[in-house]
Order: sequence, then C-alpha cells, then structure tokens
Amino acid sequence: MLNYWGVQYWEDLIERAKRGGLNSIETYVFWNGHEPVQGMYYFEGDYDLVKFIKLIHKHKMYAIVRFGPFIQAEWNHGGLPFWLREVPGIVFRSDNEPFKHHMKKFVTLIVEKLKAENLFASQGGPIIVSQIENEYNTIQLAFREKGESYIQWAAKTALNFNIGIPWVMCKQKDAPDPVINSCNGRHCGDTFPGPNKPNKPYLWTENWTAQYRVFGDPISQRSAEDLAYSVIRWFSKNGTLVNYYMYYGGTNYNRTSAAFVSTRYYDEAPLDEYGLPREPKYGHLKDAHRAINLCKRALFLGTPSVEKLGHGLEARVWQQPGTSTCAAFLANNDTTAPATVHFKGGEYYLPPNSISVLPDCKTMVYSSHMITAQHNARNVVRSKVTNKIEWKMYKEALPSQFTNKAPEPLEFYHLTKDTTDYVWYSTSFVLGERDLPFKKGARPIVRIASEGHGVYVFVNGEYVGSGHGSKIEKNFVFQKDANFVAAKNTIHLLSYTVGLQDSGAYMERRYAGPRSITILGLNTGTLDITGIGWQTLVGIDGEMKEIYTKKGAKSVKWVAATGDKNPITWYQGYFDAPEGNYPVAIKMNGMGKGMVWINGRSIGRYWMSYLSALKQPTQSEYVPYPQGVPEANKEPGGSIRGRGRRPQGHRDRSGR
Repeated sequence: MLNYWGVQYWEDLIERAKRGGLNSIETYVFWNGHEPVQGMYYFEGDYDLVKFIKLIHKHKMYAIVRFGPFIQAEWNHGGLPFWLREVPGIVFRSDNEPFKHHMKKFVTLIVEKLKAENLFASQGGPIIVSQIENEYNTIQLAFREKGESYIQWAAKTALNFNIGIPWVMCKQKDAPDPVINSCNGRHCGDTFPGPNKPNKPYLWTENWTAQYRVFGDPISQRSAEDLAYSVIRWFSKNGTLVNYYMYYGGTNYNRTSAAFVSTRYYDEAPLDEYGLPREPKYGHLKDAHRAINLCKRALFLGTPSVEKLGHGLEARVWQQPGTSTCAAFLANNDTTAPATVHFKGGEYYLPPNSISVLPDCKTMVYSSHMITAQHNARNVVRSKVTNKIEWKMYKEALPSQFTNKAPEPLEFYHLTKDTTDYVWYSTSFVLGERDLPFKKGARPIVRIASEGHGVYVFVNGEYVGSGHGSKIEKNFVFQKDANFVAAKNTIHLLSYTVGLQDSGAYMERRYAGPRSITILGLNTGTLDITGIGWQTLVGIDGEMKEIYTKKGAKSVKWVAATGDKNPITWYQGYFDAPEGNYPVAIKMNGMGKGMVWINGRSIGRYWMSYLSALKQPTQSEYVPYPQGVPEANKEPGGSIRGRGRRPQGHRDRSGR
C-alpha cells in the first residue's frame, strides 16, 4: 500500500515498489482530504487521485482502491471529514439516513470520477479490486440490527455502481454476496477461516509489515523472515492476493495523524519513510516474490494436496494432473527446532518456523528463513551547512481577549472543528485570607480532569505545569500546587489534542477538553470552579498570524533565542539546503512538544518530552522531504515551534 501523499515522489516510489517485485498498488481514498468543507472538493496536489492511478497504469501495474469512505488507517478521524459530525441526527457507519446519504454521495463522486477516466479494469484501466467500508465487523455489534442492515446496504450500494470489478470488505466474515470477505493481520495463512463462499478467492488486504508508531511507545519491528514466511504460506494455502500494509511507510505530515499516532508513521516498511529500501526486508521479499512467480503455472492450473512429513512438518503440493507442472512448499512450523525431511526422493533442510519453495517440486530456490539480501543501516551525519543556524524566538503572551463565554468549559472538538490542536480556556475568582492555607509554605492545588488529550496550566500568569493522556487512555487528571493569592486569581488552560480518533463505534460522540476544575487544599474546603464561567479562544497567536510563513513572520517581534521555559514559544532559523543529495532529517533533541514547518509547510507534530518505557522519545527525527530537498525548495527559511533547547539541523544517509 502507498498513500498518495507527496506528489513529486509518486513515480519514484511506484518504480521502487515494482522493482521490489510488486505488481499492484493499493491505496485508500481520503474523504476529509477531498471534501474538507462540505460541498467543496479538492483533487489537486497531494490529493490528485486520478494522477496517482494513472501513474500506476503507466508503470504497467494494477491498482486496488479502498473507497471506504471510512478508512481508519491511523489517519485523522478515520478519513471522515469533521463537518460530517455536525450533520443533524447523524450516526456514523450505521443504518442512519443522514450518514448513508453523504456516504453514497461521496463514493458516487469518486466512482464517477474514476470511471470518466476509464480507470477500471472493465474499461481497460488498472483498477482490479475496490473496497467498500473497512473492518466493520469490529464495531457491528454496537449497532445491533442497524449494523446488519447497514452492511447489507453498503454492499448493495457498491454493486449498483456496475463498475465490472470485484468489491471486497476486509475483516467482514458475513460479507453479502458477491462481495468478497478478506483478511487483515500478520499470519492470515493460519488465522483466516477463508471466504464465506467457495466461489470467492482468498484475499489478504493488509499484511502488517511492522506496527504503526504511537507517541509514548517504543519502536515495533517485524523480522524479514517472519514476513516472508507469512507471504509464502498464504500462497501455498490457496492465497490469491496479498497486500502489504504498509509497503512504503511514509510520513503523516501536518495534522493528518490520528490520535497519538506519531508523525513517522510506518518507518519499518520495506521502503522506509525516506523512500529508501530497508534491507534486508525489501530484498528478502523481492526474492520471495520471484519464487512465487516461478510457481504461478502450477498454482493456476494445479490441484493442491498436503503431505505430512513429521511433527509440524508438511509439504503443500500443487500438481497439474497428467503433466509435469508441479510446485511444492515445504514448511517447518516448529518455532524452535530445525529438521531434515525427505520429499520426492530429495533431502531438504528446513530451519525452524520456515517455508521453502520448490517451483518444480525438486529444486529449492527460496527459504523464508535464509536471507541472501544485504543488510543496511542508516547513518546520521551532521550537516556542516545547516548546523550554523542563528535561532530567534517569539514567546506568546497569555491571551486577554476571548471569543466565547459559557458557564462551563465548552467542548473542545465543537470549538476547533479540527482546524487546530489548541484551545485556550480562562476564568477568574476571588480568594480571601481565610481561604488560603495557614501553614507556612503550603499552597493550594489546582486539579483538572480532562477528556484529553493534554493541557498546559497557568495560574496568575505563572506556568504551573502540564499533563496528558495516552493512546490507550486519553482521559487524565492534572494535579499540582500553585501560587494562589488572597485576591483575584486567574487561571489559563491551554488544552490540546494530538489528532482525532480514527476508529470505534459512535465516533461522532467522542469528546475532548477539560470537564472538571477544582482547587484543593483550601481552609474552606474544595472549591469547584467548573461552573463559574469560562472564556475560550480557539488556536494560538502564532497559528492565527501564520508566523511560520515569510509574510506572517513579519507580524511579530523575534528576539535572540534563550533557554526560556515558556511552553508557548516559537523558534525560527534560516539555513541553506544541506550539502549533497541525501535524504534530510531535522533532529529535534532537546525540544518538548510542538510542530515543525519548513518553508511554510508543516512536516508534522513532534513530542520529544513524551518518553517510552525505554526512556526515549518515540520519534526524534523529522523528514522535510522523502528524497531530500528538491531544487525548487532550496530557498533558505523555516520556523520551528516547541519548548526546550534549539534543535540541530541534520541530514540522514542510508547505506549498506
């Protein structure tokens, strides 16, 4: 799977995928990218779907299009546009008339757009398979009978388009005929019960090449051996198609990542986020694809049989009756012990947890456990050019003017409508001498219970601290002592989110932001200030002024950068493009949390202060461009927002 993101690199990435032995490219369709505002459509630049499909066709490859339009994909809001939440009476992904109306309207638009360009295989185009909905079985029971009727409606809607190619529903065991149910996972050759009808092929829409990255988690890896084993085993057991999720990892730029998903989305894929082969995974899979292709005649024309060769040992044979066309797959499913087996007069050594390919039932050409591809490693080399950056900063003041007022803090998503990660909340109240603790040195405590995702807290203009939730538990409680006075006290809360949720039932009912604010440790008892009246302001000053652009940067006063600990600080530095043509990365060591812009373009969120169990940030390097800095972008400039020491400019080099 390749996401159509980074238009200038599409063709190169498609070529590299083809060189890796792939013959198809799979992609989602991003509803919130194509219709960010209701009724206003966008199909240009990085969202030029037609161009992406045509490039696949140009390179004589097939395309698989997952229309969704709910896609999950660790993508913001699962690909659903935010405006959809505000449609009266809507319930996402249910037998709900408002949702079905808008879903059908969008899918119809996409189908007609592709049909007008003759891009379906029935028209001579490259698209051979389409998907409607996505992994619906995981939430279907939450909607009871409306879940069943919805999936029937979705299938009927798709089939009525009459595009002349198969439709699939992944992880939908009861996919209505003739829609094909397919598998997602790591070992579908052993976990997939098979199609729900004997006339349907075995399809694997997501073979996870690793695990997507989440802020706060250590890196997840998957070995090349295990990945290759799963692919060969799938085809040996009647598999028709396997798609890698992801094959090119890429980067979720700007604010496109879902809740708590890191910007470096899937770097462990065969093509890493720089677009470079990650060896030996890329090369070992390339060899696996070659081996499978050598067996294709037997797989197409042969009859399968299974021969037990011992405990955990088996031969899966595909023989065309009456001919010498034969292919065999010798498997050792024991995870610890190697074995030597005898098959058709030959002797074969089988490493543990491996499968070997014999395209003629005699000659072993490939073993999933034996890697001949070279290994490589990325070596970070500090750029001499970009390391000489003079940094300036702009420290935001606490806001004094607000746009909304309500008895209690307003709900976060309703305020932002997914246009920013930030909302300011503020209130004031009076304490008397008798309210404050008599004990010397004792200070009252501010306690904030929040629906997520995080908050910065200021009391009487002084920064108190911050708290946040996690991918698993987005709710959290912040609690810390602060300097309250016997007079008017003012609290400012900068609440933030890190992307919207991307899955689950009733997504339109998810909420965020502070829900309860109390002051503890007063002589007069706990003071609940939740309902005393709150003002709000959406976004932060630098965002509203777009100071990450050349024009916007002139609207504020920049000063020499210092070690100021104010959490709302912007850093700006100008640099020449790094020497050489190597991929480039910005290393964010020393920073806290924020976002990075290069030449006015956001390259994603960073969160260096959120450490994994290994006491390291989940991600420290951020990629401006997959293949380095193009000539058109060598103009000096860039601004970086965050808290902490100034970042250093780096370039990144990959070699064997």
